[in-house]
Amino acid sequence: MKRYILVFLFVLPMLNACVDLRKEKTTVEVIDNNRHYYPIQMGQKLEILFHVKNTGKHPLIISDIITSCGCLVLSKSNINNIPSGDEAVLSLTYNSAKNVGYVKHYITLYGNFLTDVKQELIFDVNVVPDALYTKDYEELYKEEKEKYGDVKSLVDGNANNQGYYMGDH
Repeated sequence: MKRYILVFLFVLPMLNACVDLRKEKTTVEVIDNNRHYYPIQMGQKLEILFHVKNTGKHPLIISDIITSCGCLVLSKSNINNIPSGDEAVLSLTYNSAKNVGYVKHYITLYGNFLTDVKQELIFDVNVVPDALYTKDYEELYKEEKEKYGDVKSLVDGNANNQGYYMGDH
């Protein structure tokens, strides 16, 4: 019986230490959120870096990152898990090839935030067309074809990555 009591006394504290950190809420600070970038010419790429600081007592665990447009590509990032008091950089590349004029984009982070389920990062930029002429999709397609050769894989994807469809029931 003493053996079971000793095992219980040693195992119980270890079970308490195995806390699900995703349930522990924390606070976050996004440095220079709601940015306004200087105008760029249509087709240029813009590198965007958001510094995210965990100001809470628990680790910040980002479960999902959703962008408002397919023109925003998440680069390599160390933002998934941020220890308490540390800072990480969210790196994005914005491709302005299919936008003209004033554009505003949102990057939504989902995680264990104290105040809300999500945190929004916001930026805007004016995309200026070159020579006051906006190319249509056929002209953009022709340019991409000349630049990369076979554009079919860019449009349709590779043969082994065609997605799926639902049959009639």
